[in-house]
Amino acid sequence: MSKITMNAMRRSLLAGAAGLVLAAGAQAQGTLKIGEINSYKAQPAFLEPYKKGMELAVDEINASGGLLGRKVELLTRDDNANPGDAVRAAEELLTREKVDVLTGSFLSNIGLALTDFAKQKKTFFLAGEPLTDKIVWADGNRYTFRLRPSTYMQVAMLTPGMAAMKKKRWALVYPNYEYGQSAAETFKKLLKAAQPDVEFVAEQATPLGKVDAGSVVQALADAKPDAIFNVLFGADLAKFVREGNTRGLFKSISVASLLTGEPEYMDPLKDDAPNGWLVTGYPWYGIKTPAHDAFLKAYEAKFKDYPRLGSVVGYSAIKSIAAGVKKAGSTDTDKMVAAFSGLQVDSPFGPISYRPEDHQSTMGAYVGLTKNEGGKGVMVDFQYMDGAKYLPNAAEVKKLRPAD
Repeated sequence: MSKITMNAMRRSLLAGAAGLVLAAGAQAQGTLKIGEINSYKAQPAFLEPYKKGMELAVDEINASGGLLGRKVELLTRDDNANPGDAVRAAEELLTREKVDVLTGSFLSNIGLALTDFAKQKKTFFLAGEPLTDKIVWADGNRYTFRLRPSTYMQVAMLTPGMAAMKKKRWALVYPNYEYGQSAAETFKKLLKAAQPDVEFVAEQATPLGKVDAGSVVQALADAKPDAIFNVLFGADLAKFVREGNTRGLFKSISVASLLTGEPEYMDPLKDDAPNGWLVTGYPWYGIKTPAHDAFLKAYEAKFKDYPRLGSVVGYSAIKSIAAGVKKAGSTDTDKMVAAFSGLQVDSPFGPISYRPEDHQSTMGAYVGLTKNEGGKGVMVDFQYMDGAKYLPNAAEVKKLRPAD
């Protein structure tokens, strides 16, 4: 072989090697894509702040160098509050956009549809907000993890306070879809265990977003309860509270209520904000911890607005994914699943972890009483309930959840 031919071959090999290095570099320089699906048009009060929380987390991650040497890019899709649309959006994000990680969902029925999608497609999915217990228990699978404290956890946080009311006759009102049904079932189970003589004298299961507040309030009043357990939220909650105030329903009846202390639902009530309801919520104005102070300062600086609970959940979802990717050293599904098992994450509420036994995070919630302060609803006498203390042990989970 001539020296000229040898040199030509050497140049060719060097060029090829250089091309591989450049290709690898280009790949490293590409973005790490997080695909997110949610009911933005249907639930803007919660999900507009949720999106801002995600954006803040992405900004912070990118400012500190991104993930795996790549900038993080967030791609969001609206599911039109429809499970079929959510699944189609997930498929499009994976196949067309080639996202590295899937997250999102608000409504529990959509959360369940995406949980099943993750199982069928064998792809990692972090459910941020949907609350039904089925996501991590009855319908749980190895690919799905959930951030927000579930209906079981939040009802369990309220149960000691409800039992302490010593009210015998309870009525329930809840939105008639997966979340409301799950909450109502858990409430009856946990309160009956804590107070065996309790009676459930009325149930009003209302169509989501279409509550007939007048007839609901009348039906509850006719049942003559001592106390009411409410699961309505958003516009349904506002209509129920206003109608109840107008008819004097709450004057002599105790109320325990899921989510009502969250500013996205409390603030719109204004003058109608109730006094003395036992609620779960987010008193952002009264939390004095270093972790929350740092989050609050950063959020207000970026958006010139105060955070809602959605802001905390969106922010913590992206921070969880970042922690998982760093631990996994990859976005490979199996490596992400392994990384999320027992994953520790710093959140605005303090350290949380994702339990290996059911993939539920230990994020907690604040429990306190509502108060109308000069035409604005706030939470008073509140305390943080650590989610880890309100979850069944591993042996109980085995009975609740199918084997992976």
